[in-house]
Amino acid sequence: MPKIVLETIIDAPITRCFDLARSIDLHMISTSKTQETVIEGRKEGLIDMGEIVTWKAKHFGVWQTHTSKITGYEYPIYFRDDMLKGTFRSFIHEHYFKEKNEKTIVSDICCFESPLGIFGKIFNSLVLTRYMKRFLEERNQIIKQYAESNEWKKIL
Repeated sequence: MPKIVLETIIDAPITRCFDLARSIDLHMISTSKTQETVIEGRKEGLIDMGEIVTWKAKHFGVWQTHTSKITGYEYPIYFRDDMLKGTFRSFIHEHYFKEKNEKTIVSDICCFESPLGIFGKIFNSLVLTRYMKRFLEERNQIIKQYAESNEWKKIL
């Protein structure tokens, strides 16, 4: 099972970073390349423990849906979303937030398993893991951009 671990240092308060990371509105901005939209569940604002959202997005030229639920939550240091339904066999994304030297360290741990057995494993190693890492890095850069400027006020 591929595991992506990212760390992003943001020069902003931990609560701002945490709330931007769970913002439905900012999520759609940060995933505009894949035309990601909510088709079911919370459509705006901040997602909370137990809430479920179904996303629709275009990846690799194909429209896909992904239903996830917030299964872990401790404000403002941690939340976790688990895929309930979607293209992956399994998908877990953990978000950790820690203050250090007046900055916030945002850590992402994303584990996923593709369908299709050995063919899925080959696709993971050749394409998907790199694609997902870049996707998450781009999303984190948008969170950083909003958190470190006054743009966060448009979202929160």
